[in-house]
Amino acid sequence: MSRVVVVGSFNVDHVWNCASLPRRGETLSGHYHTGPGGKGFNQAVASARAGVETGFLCALGDDDGGRQARALAEADGIALRVHESLHPTGTAGIYVDEAGHNTIVIGAGANGDLSASWVSRQAQALAGARVLLSQLESPLDSVLEAMRLARAGGTTTMLNPAPANAQCLRELLAAADVLTPNETEFAALLERHTSHRIDSETIASTADAQLHKLCRTLLPRGTVVITLGAAGAFVSHREDLLRGDDTPFYRVAADKVQPVDTTGAGDAFNGALAAAYAQGQGRAFAEHVRFANRYAGLSTEQVGAAQAMPRLAVAG
Repeated sequence: MSRVVVVGSFNVDHVWNCASLPRRGETLSGHYHTGPGGKGFNQAVASARAGVETGFLCALGDDDGGRQARALAEADGIALRVHESLHPTGTAGIYVDEAGHNTIVIGAGANGDLSASWVSRQAQALAGARVLLSQLESPLDSVLEAMRLARAGGTTTMLNPAPANAQCLRELLAAADVLTPNETEFAALLERHTSHRIDSETIASTADAQLHKLCRTLLPRGTVVITLGAAGAFVSHREDLLRGDDTPFYRVAADKVQPVDTTGAGDAFNGALAAAYAQGQGRAFAEHVRFANRYAGLSTEQVGAAQAMPRLAVAG
């Protein structure tokens, strides 16, 4: 039985490396490559390569992209459960500049066909896992159904509310035991679901006590982990549920790396955090966050998304 189950998207990534990101109306020259991606698949690969039995629930088309997903999942030992779609497998167009920054456009394709009714038939797989990890590149009712089924079976639910422009329903937040936004996503969630506002660019420099207060306002009953890129991560727990930690809020510093491509860094963090938590639930949560930080940092030193996920054993 898989210890981590990821519900989400698979995309075929089409990537252009350019000196700078293209501006409106601008045509640039760049170097092209293609490879596997999608937030769900990236996170599943990260979890599996971190050394934890991992399952992946997704929708694929009957095409080269779908066949690629099946072959890659088999190669990494990922237990694949597929909703067969009549639409093409999902795609993404990605531009990466010399500093490793990126912009992305997604064509959902088959990912849009991941239905709640199909997910409901996967209840046994969801309930048997230690951690369920979901994102927002799939239909929201399907993500919510997966989280409800998992929680009903005693599984810890982890929600990565990405991409930032996707809607995140209040019901999804209520179903999340652990929420993992980046700065942009955290600011967007606060604006949508609370009366508070914060500039995403100021989050890393916001006082810890104030940031903790905002996290408690957004997710009163769960743990919030805000990923801060080169500034590491901020963790906020419910006061009576510290997950093995000694304090309800703290920061974890990022390791120094030499990034060449940040495309899958957030997915690397989430997959590694899910894997570490599932493998060592008796350890302090801070140890799992430190591992996820290291893992995400290493992923940026390689080109690609799923292909850049390091092969490491879970460790605190």
